[in-house]
Amino acid sequence: MSQGSQHFHLNAFLMGVGHHEAAWRHPRTEAHRVLDVKHFQELGRIAERGKLDSVFFADTLAIGPRLEHNTQAIFEPVTLLSAIAVATEHVGLIATASTSYGDPYSLARKFTSLDHISGGRAGWNIVTSAGADEAANFGVDGIPAHSGRYERAAEFVDVALALWDSWEDDAVVLDPDTGLFADPAKVHTIDHDGPRFQVKGPLNSPRSAQGRPLLVQAGSSESGKEFAARHAEAVFTAQRTLAQGQEFYRDLKARVVKYGRNAGDLKVLPGIVPFIADTQEEAEALERSFTDLISPAYSLRQLSTMLGVDLTEHSLDAPLPPLPPLNEIQGNKSRYQLVKDLAEDGSLTVRQLIGLLGGGRGHRTFAGTPEQVADELQIWFEQGAADGFNIMPPYLPGGLDDFVDRVVPILQDRGLFRTEYTSTTLRGHYGLGEVGNRFAPGDALGGAVGEASA
Repeated sequence: MSQGSQHFHLNAFLMGVGHHEAAWRHPRTEAHRVLDVKHFQELGRIAERGKLDSVFFADTLAIGPRLEHNTQAIFEPVTLLSAIAVATEHVGLIATASTSYGDPYSLARKFTSLDHISGGRAGWNIVTSAGADEAANFGVDGIPAHSGRYERAAEFVDVALALWDSWEDDAVVLDPDTGLFADPAKVHTIDHDGPRFQVKGPLNSPRSAQGRPLLVQAGSSESGKEFAARHAEAVFTAQRTLAQGQEFYRDLKARVVKYGRNAGDLKVLPGIVPFIADTQEEAEALERSFTDLISPAYSLRQLSTMLGVDLTEHSLDAPLPPLPPLNEIQGNKSRYQLVKDLAEDGSLTVRQLIGLLGGGRGHRTFAGTPEQVADELQIWFEQGAADGFNIMPPYLPGGLDDFVDRVVPILQDRGLFRTEYTSTTLRGHYGLGEVGNRFAPGDALGGAVGEASA
């Protein structure tokens, strides 16, 4: 195997009562639990029982298409993860937050708070919002240009990193005898003056147990891969075949090295939606039972949003109409390309296409026995397509229970996955070292920039 470790990483991507768009209608779920924080705390405990590296919540800044046909993500994810933090002890906590509508100072403070609350288990999934409905909620007319979103994101991350460094590790003194709370010489302004942000600093929260949150990214466009190679420490990605996974893995690792980083500094985790049963036939029947509940009106609206083409009046039993070239797309380019590749030869009707996408919006679905699921993960890991996996249970909590109780023990018996946690921080779970502080004397990143601030 090409990886530097025999163990791979497992993240549970949690969404409502399941990733399948019809999960809330299925008898294996209870739709009302999408409103219950105890449901999500239970999911955190299940993931921790399986010794998973982390749980992850995606987020959007708009209500989404066709509200009448689907449940929505109800909770702001950092707030939700704070509730999960107090119900767990080890599992990492990753939340999506957009760089398109917001400011680095507020975000840096929010994630530092989660990191303190959890004892060093926070991670930030960095996204550049690409929806017109999101833009409208922030007074923006139309989707910001793709390249501009990533330029803003790069500066946004640079500011957040500087703010997380603004307190040295030992700045907090807490000496009641002298009355010294913190050493002013170890708390620094950052004095950032860039094209989009002007931020003085310092952050009004001390440095956390792991230094700063784990940085995660999920884009697979050219801009997204360049951004990930420069900044990310884990990438959640969508490839449907082993060959596609291997190509993406090689490409991204080469870009990481180009930026002067070690290839192992970034972990690649493809998504998989596993339908698990005692036999392959039963697993395939389970998948069909979800697909049969898809609402075509919802799926057509969702597919229209994904492709930037209005399909709401298009026949379900015809192929997709001609699609615009990739360079005309300002939304999510990687997901657009994935769908276009699936439908390009015209052999799939729209009905068949929305069935394929219903489980995980383009991520790979797999129906099989626990052993077959474990085999698939092992093949992708050992043949250079993954450092780990983004597990996307089609229904919750049962789909996560099945993976943790039936697949994880097989992986552990094969020596592919940990049997106990060996670290207290999320960065430690992912096998990443401590991060330096640009303000600390002798740090490789250099000394202070800006004046000390009390």
